[in-house]
Amino acid sequence: MADNISSQNIDNDHRELSRRGLLFVLSSPSGAGKSTLASMLLQADDEIAMSVSVTTRAKRPGEEHGKDYYFVSGEEFEEMVADHSFLEYATVFGHRYGTPAVPVNESLADGQDVLFDIDWQGTQQLYQRAGQDVVRVFILPPTLGELRSRLDSRNTDSPEIIESRMQRATSEISHWDGYDYVLINDDLEACFAKVKQILATERMRRARQTGLIGFVRDLMAE
Repeated sequence: MADNISSQNIDNDHRELSRRGLLFVLSSPSGAGKSTLASMLLQADDEIAMSVSVTTRAKRPGEEHGKDYYFVSGEEFEEMVADHSFLEYATVFGHRYGTPAVPVNESLADGQDVLFDIDWQGTQQLYQRAGQDVVRVFILPPTLGELRSRLDSRNTDSPEIIESRMQRATSEISHWDGYDYVLINDDLEACFAKVKQILATERMRRARQTGLIGFVRDLMAE
């Protein structure tokens, strides 16, 4: 893991107007659209990159270590927990997932935004560790009936799994008020436009303009 998440030097010259990155979280019940929206955002915006998680689940065909996930054993995962190496971690459907802190912090310092497709528990942990850098967006389905219809149309899960996801959805939706923004995904393109608008607005926050103080100082000295 150390080879994959090594440290790097940071340019501290504040005379140039620069920006600190942000942690952009998309959460939703399964089927409400967060993964689709995340994929669209990654394709449309080269200033944001997907967070690469550590996981204990087996590698699937076509997946690459360090690109899709960092694949580790249960013992290695526990060691990282003990070393406080994660910004957030959770157990999902029997497998453990966590966000390594070092590469995320390096991205923030370099002005690179990091995208997270995580649930409310992971979002809560992330906010506790890095609140000033976190922007939380929750995606709601227009109705629970529409959510079930979307899960059915995937043709990838058994009726039992779909029912489990619907029960989980009710719990996840109950945490909507722990987010900064809440969107209803009744039209994918319209919802995506709002996601982009939120990201653009948050990038312009004064607190994230790390070169602003030096820029204004130099401006006033002219």
